[in-house]
Amino acid sequence: MTKQFQAIRGMNDILPGESALWQRLETTAREVLAAYGYREIRLPLVEKTELFARSIGEVTDIVEKEMYTFADRNGDSLTLRPEGTAGCVRACVEHGLLHHQTQRLWYAGPMFRYEKPQKGRYRQFHQVGAEAYGMAGPDIDAELICLSARLWRRLGIGDVALELNSLGSSAARAAYRERLVTYLVARRDELDEDSRRRLDANPLRVLDSKNPTMQGVIAEAPSLLDHLDPESRTHFEELKALLDGAGIVYRINPRLVRGLDYYCKTVFEWVTETLGAQGTICAGGRYDGLIEQLGGQAVPGVGFALGLERLVAMLAAAGQPAAEPAPHAYLIAVGDAPQRRGLALAERWRDRLPDLRLRMHCGGGGFKSQFRRADASGARFALILGDDEVAAGTVAIKPLRAAQHEQFTLSEDQVAAYLRAAMLEEPA
Repeated sequence: MTKQFQAIRGMNDILPGESALWQRLETTAREVLAAYGYREIRLPLVEKTELFARSIGEVTDIVEKEMYTFADRNGDSLTLRPEGTAGCVRACVEHGLLHHQTQRLWYAGPMFRYEKPQKGRYRQFHQVGAEAYGMAGPDIDAELICLSARLWRRLGIGDVALELNSLGSSAARAAYRERLVTYLVARRDELDEDSRRRLDANPLRVLDSKNPTMQGVIAEAPSLLDHLDPESRTHFEELKALLDGAGIVYRINPRLVRGLDYYCKTVFEWVTETLGAQGTICAGGRYDGLIEQLGGQAVPGVGFALGLERLVAMLAAAGQPAAEPAPHAYLIAVGDAPQRRGLALAERWRDRLPDLRLRMHCGGGGFKSQFRRADASGARFALILGDDEVAAGTVAIKPLRAAQHEQFTLSEDQVAAYLRAAMLEEPA
């Protein structure tokens, strides 16, 4: 049979058998963010193209080559969001959330970039982002890093390392940029095609090249850390002291830059060697000038985004259970009267036991076929209703996983108490 329709390349379905890991990851992230006082903001998938051109930078790869941009019926240029920070800043400025107040916010959802699909890099990908506004000191930078470290511990992810750098102020970075360009121009013949293109548009991105033939040139390039302004140097030293005090292990990577123009001072990445080339699972930093650049007041900002696809891959590689929990019970009902009674009883039991996982058989079939479905579901018990049970106001219960499979009968009113006791015995 020919498949007439397939998902767009690089935009993947997340099937029921995979979604349990996603749910666990999203729930854990939500709990950790809430514990640190971060509140959820929900943002549109589509923004004006100008928002990203102004925030990310018109000469970045994202804006030049990777955005999904289209004209709507009014002729306005719109873009599927390639990242979340610009939209979050836009929302805060538009709704006055930054006026004489601080904010800790988070968001989650799909982002879109037209890239060559490969493992860990897709055209539709999912992020959780955290943003903090109105706090200029290194303490909030350190808090965000501690928050992300706690998330890894909660998830049981251990094979990660924190890389840290400072980009300094805009003025210091501009002076460093001139020195870097001078160095790279002198070695132009050693640059690959991509680095030559970046040399004029965004030379700091040359330091981010993954091309093995470029590593010698990059290693000998001037270090940005040697050209920090005094304020940025103090900020960076205080950040390191805070992380040391919190027991956060890090390594300084003077070649760490961000692919977006709006970053300044602190930048960081959590990286792993378990995912091959796409080893960054969380990246962030400070962007103190972005809010003013997008029409707001001069308010400092810092944040991070973590990639859900890559984290799910790490959880799966670590052997984290991917299956959703099995039902506590499977309700078998054969015949018109038992089906009607079963539906009513199932709703009554769910009312009394909100955490009960009860699957009711639908779609017909006799006792034998329904028992097969009950057993295949992984449920601990089959709850059985036939005409005799309905007439007597009882329910037959057959254990499906215990060593003893003796069937027994309870009254309808006793079933909820029995299920509650069974749920309490469930392993954590």
